[in-house]
Formats: sequence, C-alpha cells, structure tokens
Amino acid sequence: MSDLTTDALSGIGMTSQRTRDRMVDRLRAQGIQNAAVLRIMAATPRHLFVDEALATRAYEDTALPIGFGQTLSQPYVVARMTELLLEAGTPSSVLEIGTGSGYQAAVLAQLVPMVYTVERIGALAQRARHLLEGVGFRNIRFKLDDGHWGWREQGPYDAILLTAAPDEVPESLLQQLAPGGRLLAPVGSDERQRLVMVTREEKVFVHRTLDAVSFVPMRSGREF
Repeated sequence: MSDLTTDALSGIGMTSQRTRDRMVDRLRAQGIQNAAVLRIMAATPRHLFVDEALATRAYEDTALPIGFGQTLSQPYVVARMTELLLEAGTPSSVLEIGTGSGYQAAVLAQLVPMVYTVERIGALAQRARHLLEGVGFRNIRFKLDDGHWGWREQGPYDAILLTAAPDEVPESLLQQLAPGGRLLAPVGSDERQRLVMVTREEKVFVHRTLDAVSFVPMRSGREF
C-alpha cells in the first residue's frame, strides 16, 4: 500500500497538514470512529484532487466540482463510506465504480491491498491515473468503461463501492461480489437517495438501508 507522507505533498496555508488535522477533528466530532480511516484522511492531500483554484476549499465539509458534471464528495461522506466498507474487516480487494478525481481510490488504497477502479469519462480516468501513479500508488488498477458492468475479469471482490447513484443496484455488480462480500452504494433519485449496504450471504443478498445522501446519478456508456 502507498503512503502519502513526502514534504512535496504536504501543502501550505489552507492546504497544510494543520488544515487536514482540523478536518479530521471535525470528522471525529461528526461520528467517524475508525482510527485507520481518520489517520489516512489526515495524511491524504485532498487539495491535489481538485482544480488549483479550489485548493483552499479542499478541506471544507462540502462537495466540490471536478468537471464534466461530476463532483468530489465531501470529506465526511468519503470517511463514512470508507468506514462502513471496513466495519466487517479489511477486504483484500475493492472494486470502485466511478473513479472521478481519484480521491476515494487514494484513501482506499492506503487501507486495503488492492483497488480496482472503473470510470466512464475518459478525461477524468486519464487525469486520475496520472495523478495517482505520479504520487506513487502501485496497488490501483484503472479501467475506462461503463460502471454498470463492473470489472468481471478481476473479480470476485470482497467489497464494491459506488460513487454515483443508480436507481437500483445493478445485478451485474452483485454477481461480482465474493461470498461474504459487501457492496455499498447511494441508491435512488436525486431527491431521495440513501446509502445501501448489500452483503452476499450464501445464496442471498441482504440489503441494509443507511444514511440519506446526495450523489450525482450513475450514467451509462463511455465518453472518450
């Protein structure tokens, strides 16, 4: 797993380690308890994953635009989803649907052995790959494709995480879960989305409805 600790990535002023530490204090106050998740959120330079003009807002508890109608989720949502994915133990492999800026993949890749990430927008996929490989990640694999189909060749996965909201969890993704695996996704329309955790137990999928959330809708197809 990679570890983002070099001085070149530390930032200054509103992008400094002190600002990240304040963000983590806020996450802890909001109920995030997993010590490993908090440590990685403190270590990961979120400002690198947004446009330079927005860097000073990177550690605010708000979603930020990354272009192409997509957003970088607020820190609390990233921490909450990561914590939920790890609550039953550390998965050996995670499939992320919706690479976006690459920030969620960066957080996950410092906590689990391998991350596979799928993005449908070519420019976002290329930018995220360039950034993540440039800062030293070697345990993230990238694919440009429609996320509804997942990445069957690399599965099954111990965990699957969606960063965009389908109306219903795609059956093709459920079938790529390993026995005992967990899928976490925002599900529903723009105004009525909830986080849903699906666990594969023997021959059945057990659904658990969690927090109200707001994500961009999950789209079909690829954009080069």
